[in-house]
Amino acid sequence: MHATTQPPIWSEDVVTLAVEVLRVLADPTRLQIAGLLLDDESSVSDLAARVERPIPGVSQHLAKMRMARIVTSRRQGNLVLYRVNNDHVRQLIVDTIGHVEHLLDAVPAHHLTDQP
Repeated sequence: MHATTQPPIWSEDVVTLAVEVLRVLADPTRLQIAGLLLDDESSVSDLAARVERPIPGVSQHLAKMRMARIVTSRRQGNLVLYRVNNDHVRQLIVDTIGHVEHLLDAVPAHHLTDQP
């Protein structure tokens, strides 16, 4: 960073919403759900089975995630499918997990999977 460069000053609205998004993701079940939705759509029942939690609880987690615009949903017949809302959310999750892997492992898992 250059000596003359000023750090960003964000508006109170931006900071408040950013804190809310991070707060929603700060739950282990919600972070796992978000990870499962990075590349695929899934229904509540599929997600519940994968995170080994009851369907009503997963549904409540998804509602909170939808309100924070972390996930979006679409209806396919009687099924509601969820996915990560956009590439910014996807990158936030990937970067957060990648950062933690660097803290914990000599060779982070994401470096092992990046190999050709």
